[in-house]
Amino acid sequence: MSSQSSSSPPPQRVHKLADYESIVGAEVLEDLRTFADNISGKTVIHVNSTRAGGGVAEILFRLVPLMREIGLNAKWEIIKGDAQFFESTKAFHNSLQTGARLATKESFDHFIRKTEENLREMSLDGDTMFIHDPQPIGLIAKRKSNAKQLWIWRCHIDVSNPEREVWNFLAKYVNQYDAAVFSTPSFARSDLKIPQFMVSPSIDPLSDKNRSLPETFIDRVLSKYELDSEKPLITQISRFDYAKDPIGVIQAFKLVSDHIDCQLVLAGSLADDDPEGMEVYSKVVKAAEGRKDIHILLIPPFSDLEINALQRASTIILQKSIKEGFGLTVAESLWKAKPVIAGATGGIPLQVKNGLTGFLVHNIEGAAYRMRYLLRNPDIAARMGLNGREHVRQNFLITRHLGEYLLMILSLENHAKGERFSNRFEEKEEEEAAAAQTHTVIPQTHPK
Repeated sequence: MSSQSSSSPPPQRVHKLADYESIVGAEVLEDLRTFADNISGKTVIHVNSTRAGGGVAEILFRLVPLMREIGLNAKWEIIKGDAQFFESTKAFHNSLQTGARLATKESFDHFIRKTEENLREMSLDGDTMFIHDPQPIGLIAKRKSNAKQLWIWRCHIDVSNPEREVWNFLAKYVNQYDAAVFSTPSFARSDLKIPQFMVSPSIDPLSDKNRSLPETFIDRVLSKYELDSEKPLITQISRFDYAKDPIGVIQAFKLVSDHIDCQLVLAGSLADDDPEGMEVYSKVVKAAEGRKDIHILLIPPFSDLEINALQRASTIILQKSIKEGFGLTVAESLWKAKPVIAGATGGIPLQVKNGLTGFLVHNIEGAAYRMRYLLRNPDIAARMGLNGREHVRQNFLITRHLGEYLLMILSLENHAKGERFSNRFEEKEEEEAAAAQTHTVIPQTHPK
């Protein structure tokens, strides 16, 4: 842990590109400005379903201001939805990630009704539209006939083995977009007719959740939650979601605590667009009943400093997901030089290099075995943590994310220009051929 002179971190501020130079280097920032010069002044609109809770909202909170700084008119819009709408989209989400048939006819019908309401109320006139995940996917019906407008569907979840009815329903929308973006190559779909890009999510190393903290502040957070600073701490930070397997985390910890005196924290918040959250939280609390060494913390959204402190105080960090889109908490933890034990699913293997930055596991027993190993080998755990921090610096920071979005916009614009040029060229050829046929001189025959 790094220390600062003050016991309390200063308030969070909006960062400028120049602030990242000491981390990523001047050349990276110069490249970003060069990319942006080619699309300066254009309007880029991001649309998702919530401003609080989950990695998508967190990324957009950081990314949109940086887009504005480099000269884009960047906006962030939110669709409206009632409880039934989010229950429907959660069923879509779970069906896509698990392959289970969870959506009903009522789910599809209500989704269409709310989409039509949003279409009537929203003005989506950006040069480039980023539509994030299934909830706002139907907004593509709003696209202008203007061929210069780009629509990009940004999928943050695992659709590699979806339930067919839900995927077929959504794919009809997706194929109307100019491109789809996935977090890892394994999520790409061979049945899509549009270009597909891979752009991994990212963390902001200067945000409250990731920047250095004074040790006195970290100690205060540990005291607040009655955690023992002298005892090894195992932590999982995530939404209360069945896909994060919080019950499995508790079961694995119990296997470890039988042999090593340690403590577990399961901390997370509830997302506005996830109606299952409170149900999962209640089951997790029940599974931990009677255990003073297991701490279940329901932390409000935007408690970034406390999450940061808990991660920095941890000996090992878990992300025992059964299904995962990407799992940004893994990158957050690696950035803090902590070894991570995580489920081998979704985008996690891009972050956890097995045996180098942490361990990938497939079941409860495997997670418990790796926890015991790292607790008994602190030198190896420390080395893995340092490897992980450098891995994130090179691959999962917001500056890389911004650059890939800019390059993608440029690529799609150039492709569209090429198509329009090709179409005009073909039209010109056809016009010239028709004109030549119309003006062909037929030789006159003269009697001898």
